[in-house]
Amino acid sequence: MTTAIGFKDTDRKTSELLEDIIHSIKGEHITLRDLLAMMGESGLLLLCAFLSLPFLFPVSIPGVSTVFGAGIVLISAAITLNRLPWLPQKVADRRLESGKLRPVLERGVKFLRKFDRFFKPRMTGLTSGAVMNRVNGLVLMGAGVLLMAPLGLIPFSNTLPGVAILLLAAGISQRDGLVVLAGYGMVVMTIVYFAGLALLAYSAGQSFNFFG
Repeated sequence: MTTAIGFKDTDRKTSELLEDIIHSIKGEHITLRDLLAMMGESGLLLLCAFLSLPFLFPVSIPGVSTVFGAGIVLISAAITLNRLPWLPQKVADRRLESGKLRPVLERGVKFLRKFDRFFKPRMTGLTSGAVMNRVNGLVLMGAGVLLMAPLGLIPFSNTLPGVAILLLAAGISQRDGLVVLAGYGMVVMTIVYFAGLALLAYSAGQSFNFFG
């Protein structure tokens, strides 16, 4: 189920937003839909960054990138459209126990604080406004599509888009345009690398036909 929630630009750190969510959780249960609405864009971007982590190594497990990449594409599409990602109603309305959820979120806050010093609002023209939010969402979606390519056994075929997704998600969530710019660079590098692989495969095929 897709719901419009109107993500807003913020200069606050993701760890601070997560703390707000912890304090906002009332009662014994909260639905996944309500949690996602409270997390907003920063929470979705954090999820994208988390999904990119298994691919920060030269070679990854084949098939995993396709599944995770599809998830990143769906999330980035939601960010582009300024809506919650589509979820089956049963999943969206699933109730989570607040008592078990709070400790997990608190550990997340401690983890994020370790990285807060590496990010700061700069070059904010690349991270603010409806147009740039959509552009960044589309670029993030493109990186997710590149990650879906079934080339896990080829060195760096998952690493390059994985790093791009991590940089884009972190940069957008922290309003750090310099990091977003680095993410753009990694997307371009990934496209060039894939084009090189395609050219090598084509050349090898031509050589095989010539000698055949």
